[in-house]
Amino acid sequence: MEKSNFVDQIRIFCRSGHGGAGSRHFMRNKFTALGGPDGGDGGRGGHIILKGNSNLWTLLHLRYFKNVLAEDGEGGSGNNKTGRFGKDIIIEVPLGTIARDEETGKQEVEILQDGQEVIWMPGGKGGLGNSHFATPTNQAPEYAQSGLPGEEGWKVLELKVLADVGLVGFPNAGKSTLLSVITAAKPKIADYAFTTITPNLGMVEYRDGKSFCIADLPGIIEGAAEGKGLGHRFLRHIERNSILLFLIPADSTDHKKEFDILVSELEQYNPELLHKQFVIAISKSDMLDDELMAAIKKELPADIPHLFISSVTNKGLTELKDLLWKVLNTPVES
Repeated sequence: MEKSNFVDQIRIFCRSGHGGAGSRHFMRNKFTALGGPDGGDGGRGGHIILKGNSNLWTLLHLRYFKNVLAEDGEGGSGNNKTGRFGKDIIIEVPLGTIARDEETGKQEVEILQDGQEVIWMPGGKGGLGNSHFATPTNQAPEYAQSGLPGEEGWKVLELKVLADVGLVGFPNAGKSTLLSVITAAKPKIADYAFTTITPNLGMVEYRDGKSFCIADLPGIIEGAAEGKGLGHRFLRHIERNSILLFLIPADSTDHKKEFDILVSELEQYNPELLHKQFVIAISKSDMLDDELMAAIKKELPADIPHLFISSVTNKGLTELKDLLWKVLNTPVES
């Protein structure tokens, strides 16, 4: 089996740096035999930072980083010298990455912009030196603070593909073929189910130098919301798409039923997906005459835009681009 370079979820152990201890020190030199406290503060522990990188499309580069351990802060020293801060660790991730705590499942960070930096796990604060604790009644404090510990735990990084349009359909609906025709993407195409096992992205060149991004996503099967087939691994990528383009082949035995199954799987996974904008395209329509198209049209929901296309003959593809662009740029009514 071909090994995929697309990795959309990894599990890693992370620990930010501990803060350095404050110094308990008194000034001593040849001119001062019994000087006051001059213990410096401890340095901050290293942060673990997530940074968005638009040139990354997968989490593959993090697959072998099982332990991410930031440097501890250095302890303070005499003459009120603050210890060196622990070195931060910057983890570059593709746009659309979410960081979660494995134990609680809570979402902690979301990266959506190129160059965006978020302190994911802050380093521990350095302890105060004894110079901070001198008072008129206690001019020689013998104590200083320990540094605070950093944060640690098992974390999950999860990628949800960012695209304007997501192609939704059963295996072999013609999604990869459509993507290869209207974009420069070169997805794997073959006449068997699950040719596409990872998302493929392509840019659709529109009029006047405008463009939008479309994603060919692995095909849904009945029960995908319960984890069957590619299950949740596929469905989570749909959450980012502004428009869901349902591709239903002309040779389907029941176009309405196929659409209803697709919508049902989305609803079971996340009911909020039903608030997205839907478009229906009947693929492989070069095999249809006017009478058959009229019959299929009656089966489709009247409130959802639909059209007939053929990636082989380019039928309806210009109209499809126009429709997608129009829907993308029409404000959603609240």
